[in-house]
Amino acid sequence: MKSFFVRDLLPNQVMTTTFLVHTKDVRQKKSGEPYLSLLLGDRTGEVDAKMWDNVAEVMDTFDRDDFVKVKGLLQIFQNRPQLTIHKMARLVDSDVNLGDYFPSSERNPDEMFAELRGMISDIRNPHLHALLDAFMEDEKIARMYRSAPAAKTVHHAFLGGLLEHALSVCKLCRATASHYKGIDVDLLMTGAILHDVGKTTELSYERTFGYSTGGQLLGHIAIGMQMLNDKIARVPDFPPKLRILLEHMILSHHGELEYGSPKVPVFPEALLLHHLDNLDSKMECMRAAIARDRNVDGCWTAYNSALDRAVLKKARFLDEGVAERASQAAGEAVSQNGTEPAGPPVVSAEPPELHAMETPRPSATEPRRTERAPSAFAEKLQQAWRSQ
Repeated sequence: MKSFFVRDLLPNQVMTTTFLVHTKDVRQKKSGEPYLSLLLGDRTGEVDAKMWDNVAEVMDTFDRDDFVKVKGLLQIFQNRPQLTIHKMARLVDSDVNLGDYFPSSERNPDEMFAELRGMISDIRNPHLHALLDAFMEDEKIARMYRSAPAAKTVHHAFLGGLLEHALSVCKLCRATASHYKGIDVDLLMTGAILHDVGKTTELSYERTFGYSTGGQLLGHIAIGMQMLNDKIARVPDFPPKLRILLEHMILSHHGELEYGSPKVPVFPEALLLHHLDNLDSKMECMRAAIARDRNVDGCWTAYNSALDRAVLKKARFLDEGVAERASQAAGEAVSQNGTEPAGPPVVSAEPPELHAMETPRPSATEPRRTERAPSAFAEKLQQAWRSQ
């Protein structure tokens, strides 16, 4: 078990822990000597890291997607946390718990899958019901559907993300279908469950999130069409016109040609599916932009290319208003009483001495260092990691 996660890191703290290398660049100082620029991560987030000294000894010993043990000091640079690495070494897979390094849904995948099967049981159209059963009773597809992310980085980019996204879109379908006359709920729900099924093999997610060779060559829409046609061939007497409607929903769910859809939606269920899929992905993208933002100060995230904007950290924005009013009230009390109100005790944040490269582990009788009363500066950093 990791002793420190990204969310536990505090400024001016020397720590030793393990990470997965998300990106690795060997760059040059002005002197011509190499330095390392890394993005390290675990299941709680990512942190920028730099190694300035003794780089030649380690730069060829590890690569992207490797696990490394590092000892370093966390500081703030340009409003973001940055880890300065003093020592590092590559680890083998057997030395780590893989679950510590890959983000995953907060929900249990088996519970989500059971919920999805419950939704399928409510579908009354016998052909659509049989088709969905053919997908979910395929052990390989069901296993991948439980664990696949919905995207590499944009939205629901975590293990179980595809299933969580599909469930969310299904719930939106149920909530909106009755609002519009003539909507075939069974067709809409089937499209919601199958529109991204090609992502089960488009994406690779055994180490870090990326694209399989087939995913790079074909994309999830083409892969999903192949999977759909394969399963329909196994359902006796599946209506040809119903097949065409499902094919169109998969082909058009991105909504616009410039967004990767070979066709634009041309009937109500296809159009509704596109907008609900887009709504759910954008809302998750906005949530993740706030949760993952590494800016320490301020109410805005960094620019998000997927959303084409920076995002307001609403909770921090509102909290700053409360703090400002409290500060004004305190100032008024000083002017009226002529005395300074008592403030919180000042906590010293002396960094620990450098020791041998070993991971500190909290004991049953001694609290972890991250549980000490943080300074105001430390509180800002922790808020940056954890703001929702």
